[in-house]
Amino acid sequence: MSDSYVSSRNGDLSPTPNGTAPNGSSPSLPNNTTGGPSPIIRKKLMGYVGFANLPNQVHRKSVRKGFQFTVMVVGESGLGKSTLVNTLFNTTLYPPRSLLRPTQSTLRLLPLRASVPVMIPSRLATTPLLNPSTPDIEENGVRLRLTVVDTPGFGDFVNNDDSWKPIVENIESRFDSYLEQENRVNRQKITDNRVHACLYFIQPTGHALKPLDIEFMRRLHTKVNLIPVIAKADTLTDDEVAEFKARILADIAYHNIHIFQAPTYENEDEETIAEAEEIASKIPFAVVGSDKVVATPDGREVRGRSYPWGVIEVDNEEHCDFVKLRQMLVRTYMEELREYTNDVLYENWRTEKLLSMGVAQDSSVFKEVNPALRMQEERVLHEAKLAKMEAEMKMVFQQKVQEKEAKLKQSEEELYARHREMKESLEKQRQDLEDKKRKIENGRPLTPEKGTVSSTNRLFGRRG
Repeated sequence: MSDSYVSSRNGDLSPTPNGTAPNGSSPSLPNNTTGGPSPIIRKKLMGYVGFANLPNQVHRKSVRKGFQFTVMVVGESGLGKSTLVNTLFNTTLYPPRSLLRPTQSTLRLLPLRASVPVMIPSRLATTPLLNPSTPDIEENGVRLRLTVVDTPGFGDFVNNDDSWKPIVENIESRFDSYLEQENRVNRQKITDNRVHACLYFIQPTGHALKPLDIEFMRRLHTKVNLIPVIAKADTLTDDEVAEFKARILADIAYHNIHIFQAPTYENEDEETIAEAEEIASKIPFAVVGSDKVVATPDGREVRGRSYPWGVIEVDNEEHCDFVKLRQMLVRTYMEELREYTNDVLYENWRTEKLLSMGVAQDSSVFKEVNPALRMQEERVLHEAKLAKMEAEMKMVFQQKVQEKEAKLKQSEEELYARHREMKESLEKQRQDLEDKKRKIENGRPLTPEKGTVSSTNRLFGRRG
């Protein structure tokens, strides 16, 4: 058996024993010998070509162009959304907020049951505001244009009906903007402002999802990558967190809500598969956010929260799931979030949008067909068209014949009526003549008509 050679970067040829490539497959024979899809034909290279450098080219282009990522944080006020975002990206995207005093300027009276007045913040009477923040951050030469869309006031209303509607409209308006950019004549500069991930903060009640949580996720899971997060998980014990996670997942499965799952690919190593399984096992993520550095009892300085009974470390996987959340959202699956948004969520919305506008897809476009089969289909269509035209012509002909017959029948009836009138007139005249004939034969003079008598009297000078 002849040896095969695998090309190296410097152009040398490295033989491999038994004519196999380093991965154990034959370099010149297809791996798939059974029926089905066409097999991949592997050819051995006699020298260095250079297409193995394509990943480096893509890397250089991506670093030069930069990346865009949009994340939306949704949850009730006071759950630590801004703090967690600052902790995720290790920068102060949201400065500390100054709390307003409950003065009369920020509070207003609202009647309850038409008798007892209560005081609520005036902002609760409005819809949730969508406050986007778009900073440019850089790490090791890689630029990221990060857009964080905050929703202050969500879930804080006295009446939370349709509180999810402004958020859905914002996501769909971003889809509309991207679709409009795709339909432009000049598409060189397309800004991707679509929401790639939505962190939904769940209140750490320890019981189950609230109706507002379920309704919100039902409305948005087909338009954005949902990532449920249990906020302020340090208020629950480990057993309570485990039970709460199980109940949340049960509610999500019962209502058929799709949340983002870490994808797995073929031919991945065991370490990557184990990492993906570990991330999936942590959903929903029980997190603790803090951008402050505190000292631990052993002298270490870590990001966390200090309590009388100890220190909660944000970056310690034994204390919370913040590391796994950051691993899914930023370090490992950010590109997968962008791809799933573009290839699945946006495409589904775009299809529904165009169909609602009356734009139908021609299934024959980009379809490989057999020429003979295509001619047969065209012949059948042509024959059907001819048959349709023949049926239409027969229908028109029958309609014309019916109209002509109706006209002829009408003319015949008119002629018959005229003939009957003339016959009756002639019969009357014949009877008159018969009467006159009988009178003459009987010797009786014919009674002159009144007009005739008057003319005779005038002729002989008589007066009547």
